[in-house]
Amino acid sequence: MKKTRFYQKHLDANAKMVSFAGYEMPIQYPKGIIFEHNLVRNSVGMFDVSHMGEFEVRGKDALAFIQKITTNDASKLSPGKVQYSAMCYENGGIVDDLLVYCIEPDFWMLVVNGANIDKDWNWCLKNKEGFEVELYNATDDINLLAIQGPNSRATIQKIADIDLNPIEYYTFKMGKISGYDAIISRTGYTGELGFEFYFRGDTSVAEKIWDDVLEAGKEFGLEPVGLGCRDTLRLEKAYCLYGNDINETTNPIEAGLGWITKLNKGKFNGSDVLAKVKEDKPKRNLVGFVVTVDKFIPRQHYKIFADGKQIGEVTSGNLSPTLNKAIGLGYIEAAYKEPGTKIEIEARGKFFPAEVVKLPFVG
Repeated sequence: MKKTRFYQKHLDANAKMVSFAGYEMPIQYPKGIIFEHNLVRNSVGMFDVSHMGEFEVRGKDALAFIQKITTNDASKLSPGKVQYSAMCYENGGIVDDLLVYCIEPDFWMLVVNGANIDKDWNWCLKNKEGFEVELYNATDDINLLAIQGPNSRATIQKIADIDLNPIEYYTFKMGKISGYDAIISRTGYTGELGFEFYFRGDTSVAEKIWDDVLEAGKEFGLEPVGLGCRDTLRLEKAYCLYGNDINETTNPIEAGLGWITKLNKGKFNGSDVLAKVKEDKPKRNLVGFVVTVDKFIPRQHYKIFADGKQIGEVTSGNLSPTLNKAIGLGYIEAAYKEPGTKIEIEARGKFFPAEVVKLPFVG
């Protein structure tokens, strides 16, 4: 099992550690997932997300290469801008969802999901033929902290050497955190105001920054938070999780990711298939639903029924701490996708009523 450079800090904070994406990662700390979730929604929390992968792309064909392998239009980016995107196979299935960073015109960074690092790296290598680019897998070099919540900016400003106010959503600046060079990025997967910073350095550097963030956020009650609340936070915003809501058997159109699939930018991997899916309209769609009874939480692979027949399957489900209701995402036949549609979730031979709702669950 790999360990991030914050591993000892997690142990010191009595985190419950689990195997995740080949790393030992904190799922939660002693106060629990609901406390951590509410802390991020209402104040500020700190995530170690160093298990994410970072690929550097350099060379005169860097943009052309990224245009081929990703679905969004990276030509819209200029240095200092970030884009949410996806990579697809030729059949339209999703390799991964990712962030694309334009650092300089000939220097880009792709940030991929931790569980997919090897697969994504091999896919990038396979696709670089014919492009004048150099690829470097910087994953093991880079530490990544996500400071998320309404008080995130006020926290980080104390230890940053640049003014954070001009950094708009999905943009970044180069600066220093606690005196160390970092990419300071206004991104995150919680739906709250938040920043992520990417920085190099050994365990002593990582631990110093960790301690400095804790000290800076003390007045706001900042605490480290784990992957458990990262999941409930992203689910409330209906953000897709790779391996649950999207994978190689799903395409971006049916997953509600048409907004990051720019079919008019020119050919890219899977573009012909995706254009046809869009034209024909998907046979199924990823929808959100709220369970309308107490004491039942839908889980991945539970079957979804309507009109006495199976119409789909749950991909993600959990209790929403904000709504205090069980919520979920799942693929269902397109005829049932409209908000207000009554459905049932089957579990252990019993059926539990639910209703399709407009996303996101929490505004």
